[in-house]
Amino acid sequence: MNVSPLKRRTRTARTVVALLSLAALTACGDQSAADAAGAADAAAPPPTTSFTENGVTVTLSVADWHAPKGTLTAVFTPEKKGFHLYSTELPLTGVEGVGRPTAVDVTGVLKADGKLTAAAGVRNISVPGVDAPMPVYPDGPVTTTLPIRADGNGDATVLLGYASCSAKEGCTIPVADHPVHLRLTDGGPTFAAH
Repeated sequence: MNVSPLKRRTRTARTVVALLSLAALTACGDQSAADAAGAADAAAPPPTTSFTENGVTVTLSVADWHAPKGTLTAVFTPEKKGFHLYSTELPLTGVEGVGRPTAVDVTGVLKADGKLTAAAGVRNISVPGVDAPMPVYPDGPVTTTLPIRADGNGDATVLLGYASCSAKEGCTIPVADHPVHLRLTDGGPTFAAH
């Protein structure tokens, strides 16, 4: 079959246009898939875990993780109404032996990258038998945040300490260095199952 040069060029041009259109659609599809995957990653909830000990539920999460840094959040919630937690600024042994600070520390491949802060104001109360004022948070939950950074992949431990008290019911037994384990991988931090 004899095809004229004009028809051959037209057929070739149509083939080129079809292939370019297909390539453009494929590229758009790949980009849409990449955008959807990125949106799914951004929408994924941060790793979270919780435990309850001595009258307080502690909920931990890691947010704003952009390797190797993020923010560790710990929410301390007294189980009973009318209970408060002590300030993070309280000395480790309390004031005259009374009270324990609300504390969050990290070990292993995680390091603190700043100071522990609380999203609640401190007020001073008087405790019978203690001469100095006691710095406490208002009754109810207290949210603390600690900037963290990783020195690589591996295991890490969050150590938590606190004590809750009530003016009417007294204090719960203090908790010191309660461990919560994490694993850091290229995919980010995950809490160990308990």
